Amino acid sequence: MSKKTVILLAAGLFFMVFLFMVSVMIAKTLMKGADSPLSTKTGIGLVEVKGMILDSKETIRQLRHFQKQDGVKAVVLRVDSPGGIVAPSQEIFEEVKKFAARKKIIVSMGSLAASGGYYISAPATMIYANPGTITASIGVILKLSNIEALMDKIGIKSHTLKTGKYKDSGSPLREFSPEDRAMLQSVIDNTHEQFIRAVAEGRKLPVKEVRKIADGRILSGEQARGFKLVDRLGTLQDAIEEAGKQAGIKGEPEVILPPRKKVNYLDMLADGAEGTFDGTLKGALGGMRLMYE
Repeated sequence: MSKKTVILLAAGLFFMVFLFMVSVMIAKTLMKGADSPLSTKTGIGLVEVKGMILDSKETIRQLRHFQKQDGVKAVVLRVDSPGGIVAPSQEIFEEVKKFAARKKIIVSMGSLAASGGYYISAPATMIYANPGTITASIGVILKLSNIEALMDKIGIKSHTLKTGKYKDSGSPLREFSPEDRAMLQSVIDNTHEQFIRAVAEGRKLPVKEVRKIADGRILSGEQARGFKLVDRLGTLQDAIEEAGKQAGIKGEPEVILPPRKKVNYLDMLADGAEGTFDGTLKGALGGMRLMYE
């Protein structure tokens, strides 16, 4: 082996070690402030739900973290969401309900807290909304598309093997039959009834009163207050101050942010690849998801 080759190999090895050390330093920086079981701070926790509700894990993680902190006397849940998938919304609802049984949790609605965004707010200790907040939209939707005519036009044939007549209901590759419609409508109706019961339970309202406005209509914060879907009109700061009062904190409470989530680069790469494949597959085959939106 020549001297030049040895030098190149040594330089390459040194570079790889350097990159590894830099990666470790970056990882430690990103994970700094990750979940810790104890905290000496006293104040109000702040959990934010922004955008579409597609997953519940991060919101639940933050709520459970604050529930364990003795110094966190109450939590403000800031909701700015148009809604999202049914199951994650229901999971967050259950976690908010559990939290409210142990500590005060005050919802502050931003510009939009509709459908699933309202669903997760319902079991809170108290709900604040701005007068112009768009909220309510108590309803369920299932969007389907059909590309059968397009497939025929470009000369592509599809074949489906199934174990029952409903197994491919909603498929974009075949005609949507009356039987399909009736079956899927029954699922939507049942899920809608779950939404109505959840709002009635969370807001301590008669089911029949909630059903009157559970037709998908949106309401302003001011209108929602008239229907007892919202307790008070006010800003995020108003909600923080109210949380402090209910927690027995004198003066302006300190706002405590949740710890950053630990980053696992291998998981990120795997999730990214899986998400890309899953999204492509659902886009091509027409994924079916019930939505609170």
